[in-house]
Amino acid sequence: MKKSDTKISPEKYLAKADKILAKIIGQVVLKERKAHRRYFEALCVSIINQQLSTKAARTIEKRFRALFTAPKGRLERSRKEKNKFPEPAEVLKKSDKSLRTAGLSFQKIGYIKSLASLVNSGEINFKKFTKLSDEQIIQSLIQVKGIGRWTAEMFLMFCLNRPDVFSAGDLGLKNAVKKWYKVDQKLRPKKFLALTETWRPHRTTAARYLWASLNLGM
Repeated sequence: MKKSDTKISPEKYLAKADKILAKIIGQVVLKERKAHRRYFEALCVSIINQQLSTKAARTIEKRFRALFTAPKGRLERSRKEKNKFPEPAEVLKKSDKSLRTAGLSFQKIGYIKSLASLVNSGEINFKKFTKLSDEQIIQSLIQVKGIGRWTAEMFLMFCLNRPDVFSAGDLGLKNAVKKWYKVDQKLRPKKFLALTETWRPHRTTAARYLWASLNLGM
């Protein structure tokens, strides 16, 4: 690809770089995506969701939020109040026993409090993320118990809208690449990432199309 090609849309760039992706792009319409700027909330919810069904995770998240919503007697609480998410300092003040009533395991309570502590102390400073590289942000986040590389990569993609992120550990992406690129079943991370080099600097967009392509026929 020429440098001038980077000025075109991600879809046109990817279609020009890869015939298989071009075929997928021709069959898929991606939904418009907005960045999630409530970073502490997004990471906490990600921890809550781990190893749970969507329904169970939503129930626990709702109960978790309710723990930090001040009761107002018979007055109906506003939608904003019902959806309130606590600040890190508020989470740290809650006892483990209280947080357990939301349905969280003690392990996940530890993870969430670990995150809250690092954010509250400034060791993780979201405001500085704009000046950090993708890898620097990943390294900052994985110091939190319960946050691994995959979670950090999803954070880069869907919260920070970083354009060139690809997760070699994502099962959906592995399955899509195996489906469309006819690679062997033992797809190691280095070989996996090597396949994505021609998609730079739009690997996030490529990943979104590959996820969507799992619903397509061959």
